[in-house]
Amino acid sequence: MSSDSSWWNLLPWAAVLLASLWTAHWGAEQFARPLRKLRRQWGISVAAGGALVGLAAASPEIGINASSAWRGSADVGFGVTLGSNILAIPLMVATAYLASRTKRLPGDSEHREHLQQRLLRVERSAVTVQALPYLAIIGLFALLTVPAPWRGLQPLDALILLGAYAVYLAQALFRKKVRGERVEWQGKEIAFAIGGVAAVAGGTYFAVMATERIVETLGISRIIGGLFITSPVAMMPEMVATWALVRSGQTTSGVTSVVGDHAVVLTLGLVPLALVSLPIEDMGLFVTSLVFMFAMGASYGGFIHFGASTHGFLRWQVLTLLGLGLCYVAAAIAWAQ
Repeated sequence: MSSDSSWWNLLPWAAVLLASLWTAHWGAEQFARPLRKLRRQWGISVAAGGALVGLAAASPEIGINASSAWRGSADVGFGVTLGSNILAIPLMVATAYLASRTKRLPGDSEHREHLQQRLLRVERSAVTVQALPYLAIIGLFALLTVPAPWRGLQPLDALILLGAYAVYLAQALFRKKVRGERVEWQGKEIAFAIGGVAAVAGGTYFAVMATERIVETLGISRIIGGLFITSPVAMMPEMVATWALVRSGQTTSGVTSVVGDHAVVLTLGLVPLALVSLPIEDMGLFVTSLVFMFAMGASYGGFIHFGASTHGFLRWQVLTLLGLGLCYVAAAIAWAQ
């Protein structure tokens, strides 16, 4: 088969991948709306709410893992998991920073000062509620997968991961509660939420199928395809959502949702892969990914807490996160060759 023919075979599946992941994101947004209402009704702070709303935000990754496990392509889901937990943080923070570079954000009376400081303001509680528990989850993930006696993911790990998610969600929901709001529930939004779940399931199934066809055409491994093809495409709708949140004045929500998303992906999201048992064949790539995953999470929390007199990200810190992401891409490509 000629190279031109291969590229023509690739284009339809690339279109399927794009359409499928945008469909899944649409479904996740419908599912997220009632969760945001619950956050306000239960009096959960914005930072802590990321742990709850992250269940919807992470649903495309959960769906990809479930679909890849079902189709016998667990490496696709595993690659997406690694990619989303390393590359999404710098991309979302950079998107939020650019979205905040306007003269005024709704509800932020000090925004002009933040512009002068070149600062993306984030609530301090994002560190203790989101970043520190996320680092603990990364440690648990490494403990379950790296040591030789139980290397990889097994069905028993599914129970441990479910318990870890329950603890993570509980510590967020019961920390720093505020006064709840009265909200009205409509049958239409519940119907849309149910439809959203169906859209996530269908969209992610076809996304995995498209990834399988793309990696076959390109002659690359499925884990690399999930890491460098499916994962970046899946981030595109999330970047649009982050931009919209920050432009509406919800900077903390826009910045912290990515970590809440990742915490769900590394616990609840890995359950389907654990149930079918996932061996780790390329330990070099995997350990490299773990190192960068921890470094990215630690940098995220450290920059918010220590980087400025008021908590948030300065411009040089945003650029540092992007540089760290580029270093990972280079290292992963080197290991893959």
